[in-house]
Amino acid sequence: MSTQSLLTPSLVTKDTLEMLENNLVFASRVNRQYEGQFAKIGSTITVRKPNRYRIRSGPGISIQNITEPSTSITISNQKGVDFQFSSQDLTLTIEEFSDRYLKTAAAEVANVIDVDLAANFNQIFNEVGTPGTVPNNYSFLAAVGQRMDEGAVPQDGRTLVLNPAAHWALASALSVLFVRSVAEPALKGYLAAIANFEIFLDQNILVQTVGAYGGTAVVNGANQTGGSLVTNGWSASVNGLLNVGDVFTIDGVNAINPKSRNTTGALQNFVVTTTVNSDSGGNATIQMNPSITTSGAYQTVSGSPANLSRVRPIGTASTTYAQNLGFVRDCFGLVVVPIEVPMGVDFGARETYKNISIRIVRAFDINNDVTPCRLDVLYGTSTFYPELGCRLTN
Repeated sequence: MSTQSLLTPSLVTKDTLEMLENNLVFASRVNRQYEGQFAKIGSTITVRKPNRYRIRSGPGISIQNITEPSTSITISNQKGVDFQFSSQDLTLTIEEFSDRYLKTAAAEVANVIDVDLAANFNQIFNEVGTPGTVPNNYSFLAAVGQRMDEGAVPQDGRTLVLNPAAHWALASALSVLFVRSVAEPALKGYLAAIANFEIFLDQNILVQTVGAYGGTAVVNGANQTGGSLVTNGWSASVNGLLNVGDVFTIDGVNAINPKSRNTTGALQNFVVTTTVNSDSGGNATIQMNPSITTSGAYQTVSGSPANLSRVRPIGTASTTYAQNLGFVRDCFGLVVVPIEVPMGVDFGARETYKNISIRIVRAFDINNDVTPCRLDVLYGTSTFYPELGCRLTN
């Protein structure tokens, strides 16, 4: 049994100092509407995405085939915190059990959910910003807004989550504005609604390490479509040439507005979905999202790439960049399922912390004269609709 390090009663005050805690933004800003369904139908549900259609011209009927798109979310994560006390500890030492022990443990449990939600950034293909440059003026916010506008992302309910470096750089820059409603909050480190975003600081924003790519990569074969791209010209025999979450563009392949299907004038971003390795000849096939679709209701690009078009990863090889996120609610999903509380224990309950349901169980171990305590959470996260998000890299 591990050695406990508890304060003795003669050294313990009645109050506890503030605990360390991250901001935990994501759980309150993503889609959680399916939580009530899992107890009835199992561990995975399929979520419908909106259908798209093409406009007919003229009086003649033109029937379109409907291919209803969907995504899913699976409850697969059970995580928790465990600790125990001896009977002597409980008799002589333990005071204010809830505030001193359960609350701090619950903060750890809630934080891991926030981290797992932030980790969904690697499925978002839209990316703006200058890799290696901390966003420090309004133009960075405008770039996120512009990219989302070009993708027909709804204006309502936009969220932008920044890491501390980006948040404070922007707060410093905006504090000099002669707009009182913007400057005064920025002086206090709070970024008000700017560029149609509600802006939050979250210490759990994660980073992406770009793959160890090299060479002059090009498309190998004209008129490719779908979710795989055959390429060559890379450095030979590189494992981890491109990492999951890396973003790249293809010369001449522009993004389109999903409603008008007109080109936005900007290159389409593609995100790598499976780690890419090159062979001894510098050849590599990239699995990516979105698929190259050149026509129809679900068109994604202005056209398929020409043979020998350059493939350009964003960011310097083997370099790490923070991945701030702009999104609306339906971009990501979170489902937290209340876990059954067992009978016949010393203490068992479900408590809510930061709107997260956590099961707490404490039971006596007669063999060892100790009382283990465990906190558990059961949940799943998913990227419902990657088109509704945009990374702001720094």
